[in-house]
Amino acid sequence: MKILFIGDIVGSPGRKIVHDRLADILTQRSIDLCIANGENSASGFGITPRLAEEIFAAGAEVITGGNHIWDRKEILDFFPHEPRLIRPANFPSGSPGKGHFVGQTKNGIAYAVMNLQGRTFMAPLEDPFRAAERELAALPRDVKVIVVDMHAEATSEKQAMGWHLDGKVSAVLGTHTHVATADNRVLPGGTAYITDVGMTGPHDSVIGMEKKPIVQRFLDALPAKFAVAEGDVQMNTVQIDIDESTGRARGIDRVNFRLD
Repeated sequence: MKILFIGDIVGSPGRKIVHDRLADILTQRSIDLCIANGENSASGFGITPRLAEEIFAAGAEVITGGNHIWDRKEILDFFPHEPRLIRPANFPSGSPGKGHFVGQTKNGIAYAVMNLQGRTFMAPLEDPFRAAERELAALPRDVKVIVVDMHAEATSEKQAMGWHLDGKVSAVLGTHTHVATADNRVLPGGTAYITDVGMTGPHDSVIGMEKKPIVQRFLDALPAKFAVAEGDVQMNTVQIDIDESTGRARGIDRVNFRLD
C-alpha cells in the first residue's frame, strides 16, 4: 500500500500547487491513500469549509489539523458534516470534530488516520501520549494501517511519540514547523517516522510568510501583520510503503514537488 502525506498547506500558493499537481502525482505514483495537513490553508491561518472541499476535490482523502484548526470560526459547524476533517485528539472533551478517522481505500484496504498535538512550547492540552493510547483502543481491531500526524513544535516530543508508538501504528509523521527534516526512517517495530514533513507553499519566505515583516519583528519586537509569501512554491511530502496485511511500514521517502 502506498500513502502520500502532504506537509502543511499554506495559503493560496499551497492550495494552488495541490490543485495543479496532486491528481497527476497520485496517478503517476499509484497512490492508494492521500492525507494532507490543511490547518494553514486559509491565508496561512485556519481552514474554511470551502477550502476543505477544494483539498478533498484535489485528491486528499483525509485532512488533519493542529493548533490553528479553530482560527476560522465557520469551520466549527463543518466538523459534524465532514468526518474526514480531523483535529488533534487531545483537545478538550467536547471540542468539535474527532481526533481520528477510519475509512477504506478505493481498493478496499481499511485504514485509520489519527491527529495529535504536542504540549512543549504549545498550548497546555491533554497528554498526547495517553490520548494516542485512548484513540488506538477505540479503533476497530481489523484496522492494520494507522497513520499519525503528530503536530508539535519540539523535535524531542515528536521523536518520543515515534518511539512510544513504534510497532503500534504504521507511521508517525511530524507537522507544524513547516521545515522539512531529513530523518525519515522505519523504526525497529515497523513504524515509519519523520520529525517534520515540511510545508506546501511558498519557500521564498519565513515558514510561508513574507520575510520582511517577520525579520523586522525579530529586530524591534513590535506587532506586525504577516501575509503569505508567493515565491518558490513547493509541495513537501513523504511517500510511505506499507504492508497492508500487517500494518508495518517497508519504507518512507521524502518527495518534493515544485509548481511548474
